[in-house]
Amino acid sequence: MNRFSLLALLLTVFSLNIAAQTATLRGFIYNKKNGEPVIFTNVYLQGTQLGAQTDVNGFYSITRIPEGNYKLVFSAMGFDSLAVSVSLKAGQILQKNLNVTEKDVVLKEFEISSEKDNEQGRVGTGVTTITSKEINKLPTVGAEPDLAQYLQVLPGVTFTGDQGGQLYIRGGSPIQNKVLLDGMIIYNPFHSIGLFSVFDTDVVRNADVYTGGFGAEFGGRVSSIMKITTKDGDKKRLSGKASVSPFVSKIQFEGPLSKQKDDDASSISYVLSGRTSYLEQSSKVFYPYVDTAGLPFNFTDLYGKLTFAGNNGSKLSLSGFNFRDQVKYQSLQNLSWNTFGGGSSFVLIPNNSGFIFDGSVSFSDYAIRLEEASKNDRSSRISGFNLNLNFKYFLGKNDFQWGVETIGFSTDFTFFNDVNRKIEQVNNSSELGLYFKYRLIAGNFVVEPSFRLQYYASLSEASPEPRLGIKYNVTDNFRLKASGGLYSQNLIAGVSDRDVVNLFYGFLSAPDNSPNSFQGETVNSRLQKARHLIAGFESNITRYLKINAEAYFFDFNQLTNINRNKLYDDIPANEDQPDILKQDFILERGTSQGVDMVLKYERKRLYIWAVYSLMKVTREDDLITYSPVWDRRHNVNLLVSYNFGKKLDWEFNARWNYGSGFPFTQTQGFYENFNLSGNIAGDYTTGNGTLGTAFGDLNGGRLPDYHRLDVNLKKTLPVGDRSLFEFTAGVTNLYNRDNIFYFDRVKFERVDQLPILPSIGVNFKW
Repeated sequence: MNRFSLLALLLTVFSLNIAAQTATLRGFIYNKKNGEPVIFTNVYLQGTQLGAQTDVNGFYSITRIPEGNYKLVFSAMGFDSLAVSVSLKAGQILQKNLNVTEKDVVLKEFEISSEKDNEQGRVGTGVTTITSKEINKLPTVGAEPDLAQYLQVLPGVTFTGDQGGQLYIRGGSPIQNKVLLDGMIIYNPFHSIGLFSVFDTDVVRNADVYTGGFGAEFGGRVSSIMKITTKDGDKKRLSGKASVSPFVSKIQFEGPLSKQKDDDASSISYVLSGRTSYLEQSSKVFYPYVDTAGLPFNFTDLYGKLTFAGNNGSKLSLSGFNFRDQVKYQSLQNLSWNTFGGGSSFVLIPNNSGFIFDGSVSFSDYAIRLEEASKNDRSSRISGFNLNLNFKYFLGKNDFQWGVETIGFSTDFTFFNDVNRKIEQVNNSSELGLYFKYRLIAGNFVVEPSFRLQYYASLSEASPEPRLGIKYNVTDNFRLKASGGLYSQNLIAGVSDRDVVNLFYGFLSAPDNSPNSFQGETVNSRLQKARHLIAGFESNITRYLKINAEAYFFDFNQLTNINRNKLYDDIPANEDQPDILKQDFILERGTSQGVDMVLKYERKRLYIWAVYSLMKVTREDDLITYSPVWDRRHNVNLLVSYNFGKKLDWEFNARWNYGSGFPFTQTQGFYENFNLSGNIAGDYTTGNGTLGTAFGDLNGGRLPDYHRLDVNLKKTLPVGDRSLFEFTAGVTNLYNRDNIFYFDRVKFERVDQLPILPSIGVNFKW
C-alpha cells in the first residue's frame, strides 16, 4: 500500500469515527406556495456556529453536530422566518424538510448575510450565479427578459453583435464554451439575432457561468462552462404565463399531476414552454425604416420537463427540447439550424447516509446549413450522448466529491475556404472523464484541490488535468482568491475567420490529418489545450456595496484551426507544394490576458451593476501573429434597476454598453478571378471570371467603437389573488447609435447593427 492510499484510508476511518460520535441534520427547503426549492440561502442551529447553505436543489446538510436539542432557523429575504425544534442523538442522520412562506412585498431593509457566508465558504473565482431575479432587472426586448441579454453584462464576456452575435469568454472562442441544460449539451445556445437565447427565462432556476479556473467536475472545454438548471414545475396548482410583443410570443404551463402536501414532499409535476418569433413579418409593420423587406430572423423554442419527486427529496426528471432558427439575409445568405434532444436527470438521497448522488443521461443533435449566393454551401452536424454520475460526501463544513462522465458524438462537416478549396470530415469520437474534488475550510483558508483524467478514446490519448482553487478570508469583509489548472478539449470550430458576418458555426472533432509539427517543433497531441491562472479579491465595502476584481492569464498552448491558406489539394500531384498551402488544418497557439472589475450595489429599491473589462487576445500560427475578431480591448456595462410606487408595482430598468472596436481584415483591392479548376482548356482572355478580393493583413484594422442604451418601464397590475398583468414599454438603442455591423466589400458600403427599436409587451401570469 503506497503512502497516498494509506493516508486516504486513515482519513476515511477518522471521518467515520467522528461521524459516529456526532449527528447529521439534512433536508430540503421548499417554497410553500409552489413547492419549488429555495436555493442558495442559509439555515443554522440557533446559539451555535453550525449551519449550511442550500444548493440548487434546495438541499442542506449540517454535519458533526453534538448530541442535544436545538432550534433549526431559516431566515431569508422575501420569506417569513421559521424556527423548528429538533432533537439529535449521536450517530443519527435526521431528515428535516422545511416549507417556508413567501412574502408578497418586501418594504423594509433586510441585511443579506447568506450571500456573504457563501462567499466566505467557497473559492468562487471566475464564477457568476444567475437567477431569474437578476435576469428580470435587465431592460427587456418586448415583454420578455432573456438570458442572452444578461450574459452580455457579465465580466469577461464579449458579444459580437445584435445580429449573428456569438459569445466569447475571456479570450476563448464559442467552440470552447460548454453549455449544459439539466446535463444535456446544447451546441448552440443563441439565436441568430443576438438578443435572444434558446432558454425560456421563466423555466430557468439558475445558471452558473464559469469564466475560467473551474474545478475538475467539468471537462472537455478549455475556456468556460455554463451550467443551467431548470425548475421542476409548480407542485401545488396549475400556473403559467402568456406573453406577446412585436418580437416574440410565448406560452408556458406548469402544474402537478400529483400534488405535493406540506407533510409529504413527494409529487409529480410538469412544465411546458413554447416560444416563437415573427420578427420578419412584424418588422414590416413596426420597423419598416430598418428594412422594408423585414428583419430576416425567425425562431421557435420548445421545452418540456416531467419530474417525479420522493418524500426524502430524491427525484427523477425527464426533459426534452427542440430549438429552430432561420435567417434570410438580404438575398445573400440563407441560414437554418435545428437542434433537438432529450434526457433524464436524478438526485438520490440515501437514508442514513452522508452521501448525495446525482447524474444525468441525455442525447442531443445539432445541424446547421448556410447557403450563399456567391459561395458554395456549408453544412455541419453533430449528434451524440453524454452520461455523468456525481457523488458528494459531507464532512462538517468540508466536502468530498467525485464522479465520472462519458461522451460519444459524431460529426459531419463540409466547408469551403476563401479560395474555394473544399474541407470535409466525417468522424466518430468518444471521451471518458474521471474526477475528484475536495473542499477544505481551515481557519481563514478555503482550499479546493481537484484532479481530472480526461481520456479521448478516438485519439487514444489521455489528458491529466490538476486544478486548484484557494481563498483567504483576510477579514469578514475582504477576501483574496486564486485558481488555475490544465484543460483540454476535442472539438474545433468550422468557421472562417475572414468572415466579418459569421452566421455559420460548424463543429469538427480533432482531425487525424492535422500537422505533426508547429514552428519546427514536433507535436504529439491532437487536442486543444489551455492553462488558466486567475487571481483577485472581493470586498463587502458596506452592507449594500460590493466589489469584485480578477486578473487572468490564459495560455492556449495548442489550438487547431481551419487552414485559411490552403490553395492545393493534398494529393501526390502536389507533393512539391509546401504543407502550409495544402493541409486542411493548421496549428496555432495564443494567449488571453486581462482584468475584470464588478461593482454591485443593492439597497431597498435600487440595484446597480457596473462592469469594466480590459482584455488582450493574440493568436499565432506558422506564418503570422494576429488578433482574432473578438479581441475587444475595453468593455463597459452599466445596469440600473429601480422599483417605485406605494406597492412597488412600477419598475424602471436601464443598461448602457460600451465596447472598443473589433479587429477586421481590410480590403486592399479587387481582381478578376478566373477559375480553371475542372476546365484547364478554358480561355482566360475571352472568359468571364468572378470578382476576387485582395485582402490586407489578417485583422489588421479596427472597426469603430460600439455603444448602446436600452431602457424599459414595467407596471404590474394584480388581478385577483393569484393572477397579474405586466405591461412593459421599452426602447432598444434609445439614442439611435449607428453601430457598424459589417462592411460590404462588393458594394463598398457600411451596414449597421439594429437602429432604435421601441416596443411594448404584455405578460399575463396566473
